[in-house]
Amino acid sequence: MLTIKDVAELAGVTPMTVSNVLRERGRVGEATRQKVLRAVEASGYRPNLTARALVERRAPTLALLLGCITNPFYPQFTLKATHAARRHERHLLVCNTDYEGDGGIGFLAEVAGSLSDGILVANNGALSIEDLQTVQQGGTPVVISVWEFPDAPPPGIACVTFDSTAAGRIATEHLTALGHQRIGAVVASEKGGIHNGRYDGYRSAMRAAHLRALQADVRFCSDDYQSGYDAATALLTARPDLTALFVSNDLPALGVLNAVWALGLRVPEDVSVVSITDIEQASQSRPALTTVSIPTTEMAEQGVNLLLQLIEERAGEQAGAAPVVHTSAPTLVTRASTAPPRRQEPTSRT
Repeated sequence: MLTIKDVAELAGVTPMTVSNVLRERGRVGEATRQKVLRAVEASGYRPNLTARALVERRAPTLALLLGCITNPFYPQFTLKATHAARRHERHLLVCNTDYEGDGGIGFLAEVAGSLSDGILVANNGALSIEDLQTVQQGGTPVVISVWEFPDAPPPGIACVTFDSTAAGRIATEHLTALGHQRIGAVVASEKGGIHNGRYDGYRSAMRAAHLRALQADVRFCSDDYQSGYDAATALLTARPDLTALFVSNDLPALGVLNAVWALGLRVPEDVSVVSITDIEQASQSRPALTTVSIPTTEMAEQGVNLLLQLIEERAGEQAGAAPVVHTSAPTLVTRASTAPPRRQEPTSRT
């Protein structure tokens, strides 16, 4: 196996010079840098990450724990987190928990402090805060990078948080501003679950518009396409007077769009649909989905940066309260799935 020493001999420089060129550190002249790069290319040398980890006493990877890789949000988040990690010469080790089994605690027990220097959690899902605290108490920093409750950060765990309640309120206010009064909701989590902040925003906007958010107008479901389809089918069949639907996430909202069509209705002529997240498919659906964009890129980058900060603080034996990073506010992205109601609206149901 080729070593950095072999490359140095081929290039006629020291191993330290080769290391500085490959890691873009130190002061190396351009002519020398090019000579080293030609030697690397000619020899086919690839850095040994395990050896580097032993020398530097740090793992070359950061672990990223995902809820479900088939949800389009997570590949987008992973791509942004990967770019952020690479800027710091780190790689991501990805675990897809699929919301099942032990929720990822087995994965964390294997990689924490050995294969990975820190744990980035995109969505804690089935993992309890106690699980994450246990990992952290073992000496491995943990950051929850998609935390939806800015007023209630997870105790003892660093997090990057966005205002999910504001997102739900913005989405629903868009519908009330268009003149909708019969607004149902499809919430893609259990009652009181991960999307509770978004649901609170819906209810807040309904109260502000002097409209009642009736339990009969709400369906709770799983966060996937089929569940959104089924929930909207059941809701619109039971409540055919609804002229608009608030959906707490884009993936089930795509199912809602098709459910409306399957019932012989049209979006937005008969039923307007608004959602939250702004995944790539939201702009590609027909009709294109009106949604509230959350700061996905910001959450991924801030999550990686915060995790690396905690790793450095641990190395320096610094201790402090778990930091909380607040992202920028969610913003409305208006597309073709919303319009003023065409059906006759009664007076407010207050």
